[in-house]
Order: sequence, then structure tokens, then C-alpha cells
Amino acid sequence: MHIQELSLRSYRNYDQLSLTFDHTINVIIGENAQGKTNLMEAIYALAFTRSHRTPRDKELIQWDAEYAKIKGSVFKRNRRFPLEIVFSKKGKKAKLNHIEQKRLSDYIGALNVVMFAPEDLNLVKGSPQVRRRFIDMEIGQIQPRYIYHLGQFQKVLKQRNHLLKELQRKPSADRTMLHVLTDQLIEHAGTIVERRFKFLRLLRSWAAPIHKGISRNLEVLEIAYDASVKVSEDMDLETIRTRFEEKFREIESKEVERGTTLAGPHRDDLVFFVNGKDVQTYGSQGQQRTTALSLKLAEIELIHSEVGEYPILLLDDVLSELDDYRQSHLLHTIQGKVQTFVSTTSIEGIEHEALREAEIFHVADGTIDG
Repeated sequence: MHIQELSLRSYRNYDQLSLTFDHTINVIIGENAQGKTNLMEAIYALAFTRSHRTPRDKELIQWDAEYAKIKGSVFKRNRRFPLEIVFSKKGKKAKLNHIEQKRLSDYIGALNVVMFAPEDLNLVKGSPQVRRRFIDMEIGQIQPRYIYHLGQFQKVLKQRNHLLKELQRKPSADRTMLHVLTDQLIEHAGTIVERRFKFLRLLRSWAAPIHKGISRNLEVLEIAYDASVKVSEDMDLETIRTRFEEKFREIESKEVERGTTLAGPHRDDLVFFVNGKDVQTYGSQGQQRTTALSLKLAEIELIHSEVGEYPILLLDDVLSELDDYRQSHLLHTIQGKVQTFVSTTSIEGIEHEALREAEIFHVADGTIDG
């Protein structure tokens, strides 16, 4: 899988841009605030219909423009097809093979992308929200229907929280509507948790041996799912939903008292253990970074095993954050099999044959020279 052509219009600091990529490794060099990360973000947005940096799509549109457009020509499964995403002040539209997709979940997954940026090094020590976003985005790539359930869950959750706020002011009010929303929430929550469990089994199978290799056989990585409801990986969907029903009956009065939903996948977390110890709490910075790198490399292999092709890898200003050993391990792993985009202020000090084979692009003030 690879991007052959990419064009931008009125996107961030790019008025118009058209690039062709022939090489496996493409290095984008430029000073800060010139547009390196904007280019990486555009590739990410072409895959996911959203930025990895901001939830506000309007920030992607040039201030004096009506819309921003990203177009890409993708080669996947021995065929070439176009992708297009348009962000406007009225919303966004996504086209796959020239056909507008009514649901974004029908579009996501056409282009598979793994991004590794400096903030991903905070995957282990960052907030639970960071880890939930990581798992949600990756499942969505290989199971686009998951995005639908996630969107429906968030919609019902918002309605339920609004109702709980009202009941907080009037605790004696009728709770029939609360029970209706709870049933709807459980339907999607059960599916989300079940699919997270399945994904984690796959992620573990790839991440554990990768981590062992990076740590020179000194460390064993384990990944656990920290659920807000007593559920486990060996449960089927019906059992998971039953556990949710029991939990919501148990905490209903407390939720009304606090005016918010106290259980569900929006409150779950991932926990990483190295040699039996919680890496977030007890791990060194090196162990935390090795864990983050292992997860990203595992993502690549997991997508390959599920989709049949390697995803595109975006390394956004992250190589300088890794020591020589981890840099070398990363570049050696991807060499020759993953189309990779590397953004950096300079490749000096990064010694690896993969970069000697790369195509170099120089960016300055929204203009790129290849």
C-alpha cells in the first residue's frame, strides 16, 4: 500500500500543492513552522477524515478560504483509486473512488496509516484519554463498523449525561427515559468493549515479541484492559451486556446524584506491565519509550496481518526523540516494506542506510521542492 500522488488546496499554510511519491522512504526537511507537520497531518486526515492535532476541522482551512481539500491517489491490493476529503464550514465530505460516502465509517479503512509523533511517547505515561484514542483509531482502521458504534455510543452518552444533569436537579422525576437511554448505551458499549478485547489479543501477540527484541531479551511486555465494569476477555457479547445492565442498576442513584455517567468504555484504560511492574508508575523513561515504540511497530504488523498489506507510516519529528539504538531498530524494521514519511529539521546525526535511499523534499513557508 502506498500513496502515489497527493494534492492540497487551501489547507493550513498550503495554498496549492501537488506531490508525487515514488520512493519507499520520503523525508520532509524544513525548519519549524514551515509546514512539515501540516503535510503529515494532511496524509493522516486523508485516512481518518480528521486531524490528529485538533478536533476543530475549521482550523485546517485557510482563514480566507471557503474550504480545504485533500486528494490522494492510493495503490492498494493491486489497484489504484482516488480518495478525497473536503473540509468546509458546513462540515466535511469524503469521496472514495469519486463516490461520496454517506457515512464516514464507510470511508475510513480505505487508506491505512500509522503515525508516530513525539506526543505518542506519552502513550504510556499520558492520560487514559490518550490510550483510549489510540485503541479506538486503530480498531477503526481494520473494523470500520467500530467507528459507527463509537459514534452512536458518544451520541447516546451525551444525551444520557444531559438527562442525568436534569435528574440531579429533580431526583424524584420519572426515570423511564433514563432507562431507555441506558439500554441504548449498553447496546453500543458492549460491542465496543468486546471489539477492544479482540484487538488487544492481537496487539499483545505482536507487541510482546517486538518489545523483547528491542530490550535485548531483558523485558517482557504485558497489556491489560482496565475496565470500569467487571468484564473479561473470555466473555461473549451477551455476557458483557448483562454485566453492564447489572452495573447501571447498581449505580443509578449515584449517577443521578453526580449528574454524569460513571461507567462505560469512555472510562476504561490500558495498563502496560514490563517484567510485572506497571510501566506508567514504576518504569524508567527508557522503558516507557520502548513500550511506546513496541506498540507502534506492533500496529504496523497487526494491520498487515488483518488487511494483507503494510500501512503507510508517518514519523513526524520523532526520530530526534529516540536514541541511536531505538532509531536503528525502527528504521531497520520498516526498511523496504513500509512506505514511510519522515519529517525532520535535519537528517544529520541519523545514520541509517534506509535514509540514504530516501527521496528528500525541502519545505519552506508552505512550498515544497523535491
